[in-house]
Amino acid sequence: MTVESRPVEDLKSVFATVDSVRQAKARTRIGGTLSGLTVLEGDRVEVGQVIATVGDPKLPLQIAALDARLQSLQAQQRQAEIELDRARQLRATGIGSQQKLDDATTALDVVRAQMAAMKADRAVVEQQLREGNVLAPAAGRVLQVPLVDGVVVLAGEAVATIATESYVLRLRLPERHARFMKQGDPVLVGARGLAPDSAAGLARGTVRRVYPELEDGQVVADAEVSGLGDYFVGERVRVLVATGSREAILIPPDYLARRLGLDMVRLAGGVEIPVQVGRPVPGEGSSAVEILSGLRPGDVIVKAGAAR
Repeated sequence: MTVESRPVEDLKSVFATVDSVRQAKARTRIGGTLSGLTVLEGDRVEVGQVIATVGDPKLPLQIAALDARLQSLQAQQRQAEIELDRARQLRATGIGSQQKLDDATTALDVVRAQMAAMKADRAVVEQQLREGNVLAPAAGRVLQVPLVDGVVVLAGEAVATIATESYVLRLRLPERHARFMKQGDPVLVGARGLAPDSAAGLARGTVRRVYPELEDGQVVADAEVSGLGDYFVGERVRVLVATGSREAILIPPDYLARRLGLDMVRLAGGVEIPVQVGRPVPGEGSSAVEILSGLRPGDVIVKAGAAR
């Protein structure tokens, strides 16, 4: 193998934070007493799922009062229908006047309009009862539940904060690297628990957005990586991002031999020379390591253990 110098990305190790793309708050729609809270921090919810109920004891009383008034209006309607039939009969025989007939017709119309208005009022109260159910506005994981059963809430209070199912890695780099960051750039994500980087086992992702505003002298970007749904929101992860390119000598690791604590490379002439080995290059997979010193472009090397 002939040693060559080739450009590689200059990777910088930074910390990124797992964050949800959006956070939605499940809010109450009416005031009352909270009950039936069914979720805790960390639970998964689906869109439209009932997570709590707000009860207002005045609403059932209002419905009962409206039902009683509807019964009264129904009785008035029956009486108005009887009066209208009587007025029609008298008018047909010539005994009753047209004014009496018109008055009876108007009285029945008024009662029917009152009944329609009362039914609409009852439908409004029934809708308020249904709005006592606190619904999850989006599917995701519950981050915060600041309330408990039995508390009195007002309309619009947040019962739970939900992180939507879409998660990203939020990167923060010094502003000197801002010119290197752009949408679509690849990133390499290390293992959980801030484990040391290794070429094997690095997940790959893509920068989806670079924010135009610097925060505390740092450029902020979001990266998409698969499998972030099992991470904690706010968990820190080690990430490798490209901050430029440079020339480097890369060789496969099977061309190296470890002897007496030194890394050796055998030249084509059979001579073994010590080299200083750098870190594996993740961009090239697990089959390339960087040689910092000991080799130069044009050298011919053979695999360790190969015949002279």
